[in-house]
Formats: sequence, structure tokens, C-alpha cells
Amino acid sequence: MKRRTVAISIGCPAGVGPEVAVVGAARSAAETRSILVGDHATLVRAATLRRVARARIVPVHDARGVRALAAGQIGWWSASTALTEPPAFGKARPEDGAAQLAWVDEATDLVRAGIADALVTGPVSKAAVAGSGAPGAEVFRGHTEHLGARLGASEVIMAFASDDLVTALVTTHLALADVPRAITPIAVASATFWLTRLVVALGKKHPRIAVASLNPHAGESGLLGREELDAITPGVALARTRLAAAGIAADLVGPIGAETAIRLAARATYDGVVTMYHDQATIPSKLLGFGEAVNVTLGLPIVRTSVDHGTAYDVAGSGRADPRGMLEAIRVAVRLVEAGASSARALQRR
Repeated sequence: MKRRTVAISIGCPAGVGPEVAVVGAARSAAETRSILVGDHATLVRAATLRRVARARIVPVHDARGVRALAAGQIGWWSASTALTEPPAFGKARPEDGAAQLAWVDEATDLVRAGIADALVTGPVSKAAVAGSGAPGAEVFRGHTEHLGARLGASEVIMAFASDDLVTALVTTHLALADVPRAITPIAVASATFWLTRLVVALGKKHPRIAVASLNPHAGESGLLGREELDAITPGVALARTRLAAAGIAADLVGPIGAETAIRLAARATYDGVVTMYHDQATIPSKLLGFGEAVNVTLGLPIVRTSVDHGTAYDVAGSGRADPRGMLEAIRVAVRLVEAGASSARALQRR
């Protein structure tokens, strides 16, 4: 298999992002080239904390330098945005918010330019970014929405993947009161289509996908809400049509009660679950696979994965941050790149 390259934005410098990025890059360096995008002094601090030799972190400035990275070496892209000094652990400053957004953008651009094959992101502080004063940062609500806008994607879907549960969200970072209005047939069809594609890319040839309800007991035929009748059921029908047009075979079931969908997916009856809102997906995902589940953004023109946890300011600087999520994010990114390459080769043979 070709040795792939991932660009890793290190996340909030006051949190655990730099630490898990350094450890994840170090532990996967024999198989994958990692380019860390962030502040050098912050990375050195993280490497020292986790006893990763500084000599392993090699500055790279162009595609040739990236290709020259030997197995075991970690690339550091000399990001255009540096900090005056690393922040205190757990206390993000306005300049830290601006920097972490700039690092996301620069790592994204490395993938868009073909210097890296995939984007992996460390955890950012949404509040620090939005309050940083950087141009456009005030509307930042998360990587999913930001990357969709930056890359001009017509639809972007948040998903989580682990051994026990693969799920996609119809709505993402919305106030709960705004969720029902955002659930439309088109939104349901989009999440269902892209989740099915993800499950296929992860190796399931003919997946069974459950579409969860919004209301208790799938709305009880409209008694407990009409979203199932007016939006979710038509959305499942649209998804079937779209998948058929794309030549993707799948069985779609729903809407069914969310607790039933999640329980049966955890028992492998279903290969994936489409959920309606943020916590409907993240609570079971973190219960079943915390530290190992991977956040995947679907619908982008590039592969993007991330850890499933936040900045963890409470453990930042302790040297106890769990790097498994970053390792899994790197591995899943490479796996999805390979799946895309295999699909392209299959199309070329036709």
C-alpha cells in the first residue's frame, strides 16, 4: 500500500490537541507521513511532555520536503501563524483562537494542493475561535460547517465511526429548539446517502441503515409529532432514489425509535444509524466508543477526520491525554483515502 500523508492541525494550543497530535504522529510514523500544522514552540512543549524526541520533528516547507520524510520522522509545516509564546494550559487567549483557525485552514490547503492526502484535525475551542477577532471567525461553530464553506461543498454531513457504531447527523450545531425546523426531506436524504457511502467505504458491500425518529416512539403516527410523517419518511424515500441512481445497494429502514435503532446497531443488526440531532448521535457514540470513535466529515472534496473529544482543558499539561482517538483518526483517514483510490481505479477499468 502506498505510504499516505496526512496534514494534522494541532487544535487549541492550551488544550490536549498538540499532545495527542504529536503522540499520534509518532506512533503512526512507520506507516503514515504526518505533517503537523501549528506553532513550533507549542509542539516542542508537547513532545517534551510525552517524551517524543525533538529530533523526530522535521521542518518541511514544500511537497519535496514532505516526500523526503523518512519512516519514523514527523513533519512540521512552518505555519504562517505563530504564537508569541505557548499559552498556559487550560487558558486560551484571543491569539490562540485566531491561530487554531488559521492552522485548520492551512492544513486544509495542504490537502487541496495535493501535498497531503487527507486532513486530520485536533480539538479546537469554538468559543476561543469565535471570540478571537479574526476575520470571519465570529460565525465559526465547528469544523464541519467551516470546512464546508471553505471548500465550497454543497452539502456536508457530520458522522462518527467506531467498531460498535457508525452514525451520521441530519443537523449539527444547532440549538435544540431549532432542530425540528431543520429536519427536511432533503436533509434526511443527504445524511442517509452519505452515511451509506461511508459504510460502504469502510468495507460493507450491502449495508443495512436505520433512520432514527426525532420524536418518542417514532411519533406514534403523528400523535407525538409530525416530523416522521412530513420529513423523515419522505427523506428515506428520496435517499433510496439517490442511492439507486448512484449504483449503491443498501437496505434502508425507518423512521424507527432512536433507542431501538442504536441498540440494534450496537448488536450489528444495522451497519449504521442516521440520527436527527447532535446529542442523539454523540451520547451513544461516546458511550460505546469514547476515545476511539472518529469524527468524519462527509460530502467534502477531501477526506477529513478528527478525534471525537474536545480540548480537555482539565487534563491539559498533565501528560495523561489519551492519544487513541488521534491514532484512529489517522488510520480511518488513510483507510478512506485508500477506498477512494480503489473506487477511482475501478472506474478507470470500466
